Amino acid sequence: MTSFTTHIPTADLTPEPLDPSQIVSGTPEVTGKVLTESSDGRQLRGIWQITPGVVTDVEADEMFVVLSGRATIEIEGGPTLIVGPGDCAVLREGDRTTWTVHETLRKAYAITLP
Repeated sequence: MTSFTTHIPTADLTPEPLDPSQIVSGTPEVTGKVLTESSDGRQLRGIWQITPGVVTDVEADEMFVVLSGRATIEIEGGPTLIVGPGDCAVLREGDRTTWTVHETLRKAYAITLP
C-alpha cells in the first residue's frame, strides 16, 4: 500500500444498497468507499455515509469518527450513543443496533473482521 491523503468531506462515494429488512422508517440511502483493505481482508478503513431515516444493523468491531451529520445509535442491551461532528465511537462485534439518523451522517471508519 502506498501512503496517501483523502479529503473526506468531498470524497466521491459509491451506492451501497441497504437490505430492505434493515429499514425501519424513512428512505435512508447508504454510500461508501473502502480506502484500504488488508491482504487477508480483515482490516478495512474507509468512508461511509447514510441519509436520514431509521435502520437496524449487526455491527462489526469498529471505531469511527463522525465528520458531519447527527445520529442516535441504540445498542440492544447497552447504551444509547448520540453522535455528531468530531465524535469518536467504538462498536463491538455483534452489537445489535438501531440507527436514527437525524442529519446525513458521514464518518471515517476502521473495521476489524473476525
